[in-house]
Amino acid sequence: MFLLALCAGALLRRAVAQDAQWTMPAKDYSATRYSGLTQITTANAARLRPVWTFSTGVLGGHEGQPLVVGHTMYVVTPYPNVLYAFDLTQDGYPLKWKYRPDVDPNAVGIACCDAINRGAFYAEGKVVYNLLDGRTVAIDAASGRELWQTKIADLAKGETTPVAAFVVKDRVIVGASGGEFGIHGWAKGLDLATGRIVWTAYNIGPDSLVLARPGTFRPFYDKGTDLALTSWPKDVWRRGGGPVWGWMSYDPSLDLVYYGVGNPGPYNPDQRVGDNKWTASVLARRPADGSLVWAYQFTPHDGWDYDANAEMILVDLTVKGRPRKALVHFDKNGFAYTLDRATGEVLSAEPFVEVNWARRVDLTTGRPVLDSTKLTGASRGNVKHICPTLEGGKTPAAPAAYSPRTGLFYVSTNNMCMDYLAAQATYIAGTPFIGAATPYHAGSGGNGNLGAFIAWDAGRGRRVWEIRERYPVWSGVLATGGDVVFYGTLDGWFKAVDARTGHLLWRFKVGSGVVGNPISFTGADGKQYVAVYAGIGGDWFLLAGDIRSDDPADVRPPADFSPDLARHTSQGGIVWLFGL
Repeated sequence: MFLLALCAGALLRRAVAQDAQWTMPAKDYSATRYSGLTQITTANAARLRPVWTFSTGVLGGHEGQPLVVGHTMYVVTPYPNVLYAFDLTQDGYPLKWKYRPDVDPNAVGIACCDAINRGAFYAEGKVVYNLLDGRTVAIDAASGRELWQTKIADLAKGETTPVAAFVVKDRVIVGASGGEFGIHGWAKGLDLATGRIVWTAYNIGPDSLVLARPGTFRPFYDKGTDLALTSWPKDVWRRGGGPVWGWMSYDPSLDLVYYGVGNPGPYNPDQRVGDNKWTASVLARRPADGSLVWAYQFTPHDGWDYDANAEMILVDLTVKGRPRKALVHFDKNGFAYTLDRATGEVLSAEPFVEVNWARRVDLTTGRPVLDSTKLTGASRGNVKHICPTLEGGKTPAAPAAYSPRTGLFYVSTNNMCMDYLAAQATYIAGTPFIGAATPYHAGSGGNGNLGAFIAWDAGRGRRVWEIRERYPVWSGVLATGGDVVFYGTLDGWFKAVDARTGHLLWRFKVGSGVVGNPISFTGADGKQYVAVYAGIGGDWFLLAGDIRSDDPADVRPPADFSPDLARHTSQGGIVWLFGL
């Protein structure tokens, strides 16, 4: 009994220490974005107040999240990707150091959807993150000294690297954006100590490039060899897209890293007949050597730009009365999937927003049952009213959270549909390879609201509650042990709601739209704090209209479907810290 008590006490102290910090993008390897801290509760959240702010000096889309390691906060900016380290033990949280990389400005013109950065990862005394121009760097967490840098991507091919690096044991796993530029998408594993590239695994092509090895690769639904080659026309796979720009997770018991793969290119599906594996898919790989263990394609022959780069949240759930080691994923295509994370079997797939491109997902085959009137391609002309839009039922840029206390997932969603007019696209390396015009409009059932924040029961495949929002909801989510959930809005509100009911507990205007992800940690004073970025951007840098005031030549009209967003926000770049 004494030994059991000692072990229990040690586990409790370890859990408390882990909750005091935020050392990786999604808080833990399971990508739950859940903090067990309990000082902020439904009873006192209304008393939250700002306790500190900092301007990053960059106006732009502040996606990603800070890290807190011990009593140091690390912040990565959008281009030019400055890394700040703040001393949380001193009054005013002064800078300990600042790392200023020399990032190639040509990357800004190549980045698809704003020059954003999705954050850093702390491991073995290093802060590891990607620069926009195709390099990964490791910085000494104590001094700010650069330890190594490695070129991983090629700007000339249209590859940029806003993805958050992901560290498992001695591997740093990275990927590249560029699905709109016809890249040949990949993931790479670097050595944490030196930055050396250990393996490169392509998402498209022959088994030898995909690292789909005999005896190791066992997809649940597909049989045969060279699946990522034979599902493409001859040589089209070489410029077929399949970028890796979202979030990753890891199951140590299975030794599998999970990541989503983005869209095939071009957007005109007539130019790439076949399923186009493994675009719009989830891949499960061994971190040590990149071997592919299983893969599942959410949207075969994607004709709607339904990237699958959103997070893969690893939880143990009861599904249809049976306990399962699950992977939960809210896809751009509008379906919420629950998969067996050991095999890739689809256990549940239910729409979490309005969906009409497919009627359902067949659990026997794992394939969507398509509505033939919503198929796209240059040969089909202008296809009207497809739901959701290519922005997704949920953007992969806004990761969901899971609370083990409630058993619910908390998701930022969009209520929009689109028309889709595909056209023939011509490939020129390093230039856009798209071939579609896709105007948006509001979906049905939202009374004109373009978004909602929802709670989802993945075991039952149903929505529990929702908060409708005037604009699409583009922030990540934080769930906490005090049953308080945090998210932000494009018009600049940061909100706290009751995790069980969705009741609004508190809100604060942060000065710019929120497209980043909140975190929570324990300060040097022993108190719980919540941090978030304010700085509208990403796709909304392109869609929101006149939100940029530092360039008199950049006065753009707003999108027709959201004409007044710029009345409520401008570009920003602020780190906010809230406490009781």
